Amino acid sequence: MSRRMWLMLMAVVAGVGVLGVFKVLQIQAAIAQASSFQPPPEAVTTIKARPAEWPATLGAIGTVHAVRGVTVSADLPGVVESIAFESGRNVREGEILVRLDTRQERAQLAAAEAQRDLAKINLDRTRGLVEQGILAQAELDQKTAEHRQAEARVGEIRATIERKQIRAPFTGVLGIRQVNLGQYLQGGAPIVPLQSLDPVHVNFSVPQQQAGAMRAGGEVQVAAEAKGGETATGRITAIDSVVDEATRNVEIQATFDNPTGRLRPGMFVEAHVRTGATAEVLVLPASAISYAPYGDSVFVVSDMKGRDGTTYKGVRQQFVKLGAARGDQVAVVSGLEAGDEVVTSGTFKLRNGAAVLVDNSVQPENSAAPKPEDS
Repeated sequence: MSRRMWLMLMAVVAGVGVLGVFKVLQIQAAIAQASSFQPPPEAVTTIKARPAEWPATLGAIGTVHAVRGVTVSADLPGVVESIAFESGRNVREGEILVRLDTRQERAQLAAAEAQRDLAKINLDRTRGLVEQGILAQAELDQKTAEHRQAEARVGEIRATIERKQIRAPFTGVLGIRQVNLGQYLQGGAPIVPLQSLDPVHVNFSVPQQQAGAMRAGGEVQVAAEAKGGETATGRITAIDSVVDEATRNVEIQATFDNPTGRLRPGMFVEAHVRTGATAEVLVLPASAISYAPYGDSVFVVSDMKGRDGTTYKGVRQQFVKLGAARGDQVAVVSGLEAGDEVVTSGTFKLRNGAAVLVDNSVQPENSAAPKPEDS
């Protein structure tokens, strides 16, 4: 009985051993097959890095300010009698915007004019009597002073009436009306904003290291996203004399002609200032750059050898130093050579040594001055 059990046990062990050997051979074959597997090439587009002369520029964020801008307000208290403007319209300097009720002042003016006329009559009568030697010179001096006081009182009331006709202090564009007919206004109460939009200032800040490159009269270009990326060209008119202690930046002010009013006070703009001579850089479309915290890179296409010794078209990751951007283009300062074939689309799915299939039938945008339809 025990002999049969030993034979059965040996048969089981032999069977397990055969299965184990078979499985090991299967796994080794799978590993060998996987190691020799070459993934299919990724479809990409490419471009040859080409040199170009780019001007040295400095970009900054700016804000548009009116050369002259105020909130027109009431000089004296009073009730709004009439409103002579519409919100948002253009006005000329001196144009009446609001009239306040002046009935009381006009009544006072009538009384003051009557008092002035009486003082003039008394002055003339006293002058005649003094010339005849009937009255002393002191009487003439007294009547002269009274007449002048009456004249001054008339002028004061007329000035009060004039101050209750609120006029535009300069030519510009009105904002939204902030008063209503019949409303009582306190002295200094706002009526309507008024901005002069031609020309306008653009204020922006540059690092103190770049402040030395700023020159009065230097050319500045700004682009406003709110206007579809349209650009305008102006000149630097002022450089602040102090450096901001918090940011270590220097504020620059540029002036722009703005006949169409496309630049509005408070608008955010991107300013670009030319800081030096042109420099030769390699130009690539922005889609070719892989941005990362540890460094920006591109994928360069070249001939590579696989594990089996065969040659294929693959990519290597190359870290680069970037310069300024212009439209769809980015300047590469270092890390590439002219003529290098660089991947321009499909970079997100690549890795070092990956095989690629170049198809340049459709290329990404690569314009220095793009005009997108949707902006």
